[in-house]
Amino acid sequence: MVLFRMTCCALAIFAVTASSVRADDPCLGDEEEKAAKAAISAMSKAEKSGQPAELFVASRAIADDDCIDRFDKNAQARAKANVPKLGRDLAKAAEAKGILYSHEPVRADGRTSAFRYFEAIGDFNEANRVMLKAVHAKSDDLTLFETAWGVDRGRHGPRDPKTGEIQPHVSPPTYHEALRHIASNNAGQLMKAEEKDAQGLSGGMQEVMKASRGSLETLVKASAWMKFLPNGDKLAKARAEQRGDTIMKRSDPMFTQSIAGRYYEFAGSPKAKEVQAKQEEMGRAMGKTGENVKGAFTQKSEAEQKKFNDKKADLEKELGF
Repeated sequence: MVLFRMTCCALAIFAVTASSVRADDPCLGDEEEKAAKAAISAMSKAEKSGQPAELFVASRAIADDDCIDRFDKNAQARAKANVPKLGRDLAKAAEAKGILYSHEPVRADGRTSAFRYFEAIGDFNEANRVMLKAVHAKSDDLTLFETAWGVDRGRHGPRDPKTGEIQPHVSPPTYHEALRHIASNNAGQLMKAEEKDAQGLSGGMQEVMKASRGSLETLVKASAWMKFLPNGDKLAKARAEQRGDTIMKRSDPMFTQSIAGRYYEFAGSPKAKEVQAKQEEMGRAMGKTGENVKGAFTQKSEAEQKKFNDKKADLEKELGF
């Protein structure tokens, strides 16, 4: 009887302990268990299918899941072994097809870019290499260039074994030097193109309007590329102020100083406020002139009306009305 009671107590303690452990482990909830087993099943299915892109996606999901080992001790080890080699092979295949960079993340449909695969396995040097290759292929694509420039955002280096800290990853200086070279070439080409656009600034009114529009648009584009260079967009701003000065020297400032103002505004020059003040002053002067002309016409009209009324009265009197 005593032995029976001791056995019952031991079983009760074991049940309570097991229940407590399950409650304390966030991986042992019903939803977590369901998700983990589904991931394990997906990887097993992908392993049998022979589809490397599917296997890569399934393996990554398990390799990054700390709860998997509660349900399958070998699954995570297999996944972590799969990911680096699969990722590298898939990246090389994508590069061979010319799929260098895409905004979309890694997918199982076989369309993932080489950059995304290298990024996913943490091979940042190779990811940078194909990114530079993509930028060279579309060297005038500013959006792609900006993505390439900020490639280290979200990257992390290995964990420090002593402190446990994870430092952000920093690409080698040669990577950004290569990008600066592309930006410098693009900016230089645009500044040359602007010189051709600006040739019409000495022409007639219509020509000035057309030339200034093309010139300013080109300077804005050049400025965007120059911002990645050590001296920034100083050259584009200086050129814009120079164009504004040229226009202000024309003999028709009443019609063209607003164009000069746009150049000055882009350049960040204090001359922009001076031009604005002149335009406001000119507007007030024109308003006064308009009022004076209107007043003169009004007075003339009143005098003519009085003269007409007098003649009408004389005629009526003569006719006996």
